[in-house]
Order: sequence, then C-alpha cells, then structure tokens
Amino acid sequence: MKIAIPSRNQQVDDHFGHCEYYTIYSVSDTKTIVNEELFQAPQGCGCKSDIATVLQEKGVKVMLAGNMGQGAVNKVSQAGIQVFRGCTGPVRLLAEAYLRDLVKDSGETCSHHGDDHQCSH
Repeated sequence: MKIAIPSRNQQVDDHFGHCEYYTIYSVSDTKTIVNEELFQAPQGCGCKSDIATVLQEKGVKVMLAGNMGQGAVNKVSQAGIQVFRGCTGPVRLLAEAYLRDLVKDSGETCSHHGDDHQCSH
C-alpha cells in the first residue's frame, strides 16, 4: 500500500491544489514504512490536473491532506484513493499516526479556511 501526502518543507501543505510535492510512503503488510518517495506536483495541481490518475497509477490508496476542495476530493476518491482531510504537521509523523489508526477525516472542504481542523495524532 502507498500513502500520499501533499507536502511543502516536509510538512503537510495546507492547500492540496498548490502543494510543492507529494511525499509518498510505501507501507509493508505489517504497517511499517519501507520507502519514501518525493514526487514533484504537476502545474495546475488539484482537481484541474490529472494528479488523481497519476497517484492511482503509482499505487496510492490513501491521501492524508490539509485542505481540499470538493472537486479535488471527488476526483481523488473516484480514483480509488481514500481521502483524510484536515491533517497538519510533519509528514512522517502523520503517516506513522495513520498507520496506528490515529488519523480521522475532518469532513471539511477548503471552503472552511481559517477553521483549525487537525488530524488526531
């Protein structure tokens, strides 16, 4: 399984559509991170790009994101990737928290900018 996190400076990027790159973690069957890959975000990132398809082709099954618009959530979900919104902090710690079942989706889309929704970890 692979986890993708929209990133900037090794932190979760608050804006999925403007992230610098994606941190992609490969995870073993024993829920251990076995590889980290940095994937440059394409221009026009977000629901207007083909990022959902690209991540799907890379084997991504989970996205841990900050804020996302509903269009982006829909496209990523349609690609078979489960989305968790409202995440913050260092990407490695977030991925490890997810693997311990400590991350919950905030249910909020980016129309709620300014609200302080954080993943539980």
